[in-house]
Amino acid sequence: MAKFIIGVDEAGRGPIAGPVAVGVVLVPAFMDIAELFPGVGDSKKLTTKKREELYALLVTFAKQGVLRFEVVFAGAHTIDTKGISYAVRTSLSKGVRSLAPDPENHYVLLDGLLHAPEEYAQKTIIGGDATEPVISLASIAAKVTRDRLLCRLAKQYPQWGFETHKGYGTSGHYAAIRKHGLSPIHRRSYGLEE
Repeated sequence: MAKFIIGVDEAGRGPIAGPVAVGVVLVPAFMDIAELFPGVGDSKKLTTKKREELYALLVTFAKQGVLRFEVVFAGAHTIDTKGISYAVRTSLSKGVRSLAPDPENHYVLLDGLLHAPEEYAQKTIIGGDATEPVISLASIAAKVTRDRLLCRLAKQYPQWGFETHKGYGTSGHYAAIRKHGLSPIHRRSYGLEE
């Protein structure tokens, strides 16, 4: 029986700019996440305000030593040179091994088609971010930290409006690319033209 459960999810696979983020959350197996995090669920279906509230709780509990979490980024250069699957896989491995260097007594739950390093006991669940609270927390950690990073990058590269679309391929984002070209954080391998 595992003493700890690890939830894993990623955010930012689809955007045309910015890094991909992999959230990894480690909790004691007995923890009632739904009770500690009221309203926890799929980060894509939560409002920005609710995601921020749940993330603030996550940070508070981490500071208290109740749980641990990490978000690992892989930037546009890695995505362009090695591919998005490689970027996600290596970030995921780094995050899981960082929080649980010893696979024993850990059980990893992953969203979608993700897989942990083979030495870890694990289960991949399609739509797990909506059904498994620990995966939901990983999803929220990844999404909130990635969104915050894109807002910081928007100050560095103001012409592209990253604070609005977070790197996703909106019509406004494509219009900015047509006007200003590509920034250093754009994913050129995603078929973008200068």
